[in-house]
Amino acid sequence: MLVNINPQPERPKWLRAPAPVGQNYRELKDLVTRLNLHTVCESAACPNVGECWNRRTATFMILGNVCTRRCGFCAVQKGAPLAVDYDEPRRVAEACATLGLRYAVITSVNRDDRKDGGAELFALTIEAIREQIPDCKIEVLVPDFQGSRTAMEMVMNAEPDVLNHNTETVPRLYRQVRLGAQYKRSLDMLRYAKSLRPYIPTKSGLMLGLGETEEEVLQVMYDLRDQDVDILTLGQYLRPSQKHLPIMRYVPMLEFQEFKRKGMAMGFAHVEAGPLVRSSYHADASEGSAVSMRRQ
Repeated sequence: MLVNINPQPERPKWLRAPAPVGQNYRELKDLVTRLNLHTVCESAACPNVGECWNRRTATFMILGNVCTRRCGFCAVQKGAPLAVDYDEPRRVAEACATLGLRYAVITSVNRDDRKDGGAELFALTIEAIREQIPDCKIEVLVPDFQGSRTAMEMVMNAEPDVLNHNTETVPRLYRQVRLGAQYKRSLDMLRYAKSLRPYIPTKSGLMLGLGETEEEVLQVMYDLRDQDVDILTLGQYLRPSQKHLPIMRYVPMLEFQEFKRKGMAMGFAHVEAGPLVRSSYHADASEGSAVSMRRQ
């Protein structure tokens, strides 16, 4: 399947997200501000912030809001990283407890300035949430830690309920899309995480519409299954600004549905696919699959 080479296709009228308004949205925004926390919902300009915050769900972003990498798709601020805040795990746990979360998602910026890539703070955050809300399920969306197995061990030893690491795109587009990342390294980290705790579900995701072909997407899906990845997300890339990579095409809903069908046939336990899907979008929808896999 060839892609549309038009770098600025017209945005479909059906691709609209709810506006960020409502009582729950305002309360969550006030909570995040009061506790001096960051969310990927705001920092990455997620189109689902209105829907998710009104459902009282958010993806907390630890280790500051300044990333050490310059990926061509991402709206998170780039530059010199902030100092590590060791009180941040407690505040994240307080926010989760205040919201009464049953499922928390924790991610971070890339911290290539640190030997462990920030793994220590992931572990501390998992522990802090478990201390305040023992029944809360925890998904962590981690960077590649520059391939550090010690860092991955630190996170997996804290026993998250789901370990997520996104491949983001197909190998051919890595130099444009994921500057500083390596496709094989991401696959290796996913496989190593599974080898450490086989009963903990692993998860990965891709953005579509950056110039990939159908065959390339399917190959990445096969590669992820070869690493025993359990959960897959597929969403439409949306350009945060004119400084970011252009959208090559808008993927029709029928194609997302077909990728989901093929993904389930490959053996993924759960596939979330659609134009507005992001790596943590409706993450709690996979909670049942995650719990059942952990019990095996």
